[in-house]
Amino acid sequence: MASTETKHEICSPLMPRRNALRKTCAEIVNEVRQSLRVQSTHRPFTPRDGHRQLFGSASIRDNRPPSAFSLHAQSFDASDSRPGSGTRLSPLDHKPKFSVPCDADNPFKALPKPPTSPVKPRRGLAGAGVRARLLRPGSLTRLPPLEGHRNVKEPLNAGPGQKQLSAKQLSSTDHTAGYSGPVKPGPHTTASERIVQSDVDSAVRPKDCKEDSTTEPERGDNKGNKEEDAESLMWNNVIVPLLQKLESAAAGGSEGSVDRLCDLCDRLHGTLAEADMLGRRCKKRSGILRTLFRLIDLNYAQLNMHIAQLCLALCVSGNNLLNICKLIFQISRTESNDILFQNNSVIDSLLRMLSNEHVSASGEAILYCVGTLKFLSGNTEILRILLDKNFICVAQKLIQKLCIVEETNLPIAGHILVQLTTILRNLADLSDSRPLFVSFSILPALCQVLQQHCEDQDVCMNISRIYSKLSSYSECRLALAQTPDCYQLFLELLSKHHQKQDLIVRLLFTLGNLTAKSDEPRLELFQCDGCMRTLLRLYDIYQRKDEPPHTVVQKGASPPVRPQVADDVLVKLVRVLANMCIHPAVGPPVAADTACIRLLMETLELRTVEESEELLVNVAAVINNLSFYQKETSAIKHNQLHIAKLMLKLLLSSSTGAMLEAVRVYGNLSHYEDVRNFIMRNKVHQFVVTLLDSKSNEMCFAACGVLTNLALDPPSRVCLMVEGASAKLVDCLRDFGLGDWQLAGQICQAVWNLTGGSSEKVLYTEERESLLEMLAAYLDEEEALNWTDNKDLRDFHRACWELEFLPVAQKLMKMLQSADLTA
Repeated sequence: MASTETKHEICSPLMPRRNALRKTCAEIVNEVRQSLRVQSTHRPFTPRDGHRQLFGSASIRDNRPPSAFSLHAQSFDASDSRPGSGTRLSPLDHKPKFSVPCDADNPFKALPKPPTSPVKPRRGLAGAGVRARLLRPGSLTRLPPLEGHRNVKEPLNAGPGQKQLSAKQLSSTDHTAGYSGPVKPGPHTTASERIVQSDVDSAVRPKDCKEDSTTEPERGDNKGNKEEDAESLMWNNVIVPLLQKLESAAAGGSEGSVDRLCDLCDRLHGTLAEADMLGRRCKKRSGILRTLFRLIDLNYAQLNMHIAQLCLALCVSGNNLLNICKLIFQISRTESNDILFQNNSVIDSLLRMLSNEHVSASGEAILYCVGTLKFLSGNTEILRILLDKNFICVAQKLIQKLCIVEETNLPIAGHILVQLTTILRNLADLSDSRPLFVSFSILPALCQVLQQHCEDQDVCMNISRIYSKLSSYSECRLALAQTPDCYQLFLELLSKHHQKQDLIVRLLFTLGNLTAKSDEPRLELFQCDGCMRTLLRLYDIYQRKDEPPHTVVQKGASPPVRPQVADDVLVKLVRVLANMCIHPAVGPPVAADTACIRLLMETLELRTVEESEELLVNVAAVINNLSFYQKETSAIKHNQLHIAKLMLKLLLSSSTGAMLEAVRVYGNLSHYEDVRNFIMRNKVHQFVVTLLDSKSNEMCFAACGVLTNLALDPPSRVCLMVEGASAKLVDCLRDFGLGDWQLAGQICQAVWNLTGGSSEKVLYTEERESLLEMLAAYLDEEEALNWTDNKDLRDFHRACWELEFLPVAQKLMKMLQSADLTA
């Protein structure tokens, strides 16, 4: 029987009680006294991946993005540096007309051909340098160099009587003009200035993009002019000097300048925030981004974090957003850099990006973003930060978007889910996260992911790890058990991935947890299509029968199963069978399943207790549960003698757990006369009597059950009395009776059978007197039940005392008193 604590657990945590009324004594005992055993086992161990990679070394994914790459300033696009209008231009609907006559056979024959080599400008010709630069091969695909800045006191477009800027001044270290934004060409604009403008603003200007503050404002727009004047003053007087200091500090190249560069980036970030110039509102953000992109080539992790933080605040998009996410991902791959993420807003920016970006447009950027968070979730402190920042809510919304994207069969959705489910797996270790998994419906959402990605072993593996962790807790079990079709889904995954041993173990462990505490999941699982067929097929695959040690695996065949993994799979599978057959509608058909009983007996024959203790204990528990259903169709009944012989292996082992389960099986099988004769013939009764000295109420209860059945046969009573069974039973009643009324009732029943139910003098005088004294005390309700102050525990013991102990104890006491009077 279960321990006192286990017996007292009368309310299943999986199914809420329908009302708060107290249950009757009969209801309490019927729920608590479990002749059928619920099996438990340890959760599969999940080792930590020591290498920070997007996908583990065992992953075999197609077209998987790389975990290692190189990033330079040239990787970023200058076109994203301009503020966008938010509108798209429609394509032109016309065909170009050529002014040069075309050949009908070759329409491009008459067109002039571009020069094969760069044009060398001749001195004295205006615009030659411009053509040379525009026609230089590859000049338009690279990030353009930072343009020269004008002096703050000199206007860019020199009017009459003002000094024109020379080409030398444009390329000098004074960088004001480079940040002046797009400039409208005028009659006094030089060719070099038009080149600067072409690099910065080569695309079509959006309609809502305003002119730079250096141009003459339109009449009647005084408010806009004031805003532009304020932004221009902030730009020229504060931001430009900071950018100049950044470039000069970067040019120094010393290690000591890294802290200064980080400090300057912080000052720049704070200045832009105070001036409300973050996001895409700043018209001159192109100059800021160019400067930041160049600093990446210095390759300092601390500095790159500040750069990435500021770039995300400036809302980069497209290829630049992807590269920033890759940059952060690179930093997070080194575990010592975890501290860089704890005291800034990068994690907030990443979570905001996951909430706002669309998977179809920014899927790869989201992948590296979630990959970064996956690495960081291996750090307990950052894992707690993610929980506090409501990552589980963000994950739930992202899962919804990924399930929608999956309808378009984008492979990036599966890659992202591998990273996301790893983070959730790590979060499941935190006790504070479990209510959030339930409140945000993560467990049902993951079932939907399993349905859509049933072929993806990486995704299935991660989700199975989440379920194996959370299903050990009652509130999570309830949420998962109420998910429609989850049992059928698990069975389909077991069948589909039967060779994936780590996945199989965790799915079976989850099913074992679901069926451990409530009857409804037991019946629902059994009634699923192909339930027993799937479970028995797995049992047969992992049975690990006697095979030659050097078996050659044929091409295309399943790989050999490792013995340790095979046993772990069977432990979890047999536990599911043991829990499932507790339901009265499930037990009889399973007991009649000859294939199931054959596999169980085969396991007992193939394994030894020394190598597979937990497996054999669980198999014995299944046989014990199935032997409870003593119908004519039971395969247990037809193989009772064979099973009794197999139990000897467990009974004679050094494992206490194996001995206990074997005695329990003998307690059920000893209802049959053939099994009782086998026990007496092989002197098993001597071993059972010895177990009464085990000082374990569980072992004593099981042994009393066997002795109660053996004492039904008169020849067996004499053998039991010779072995001193009566004296040991009296000792057990003294040691355990007051705290375990079920055991006390079983002891009284065993003594009654030993006496044959008559006044015949079979007990020694000392034993009889001691027994009468204890029964008199135990039958006093006030003395027997007032030893505990716990009201619930006292009600439970009262129910057991009234139903299990009182009837048989009164009957035994009358018989003993009658024997005394006769004597």
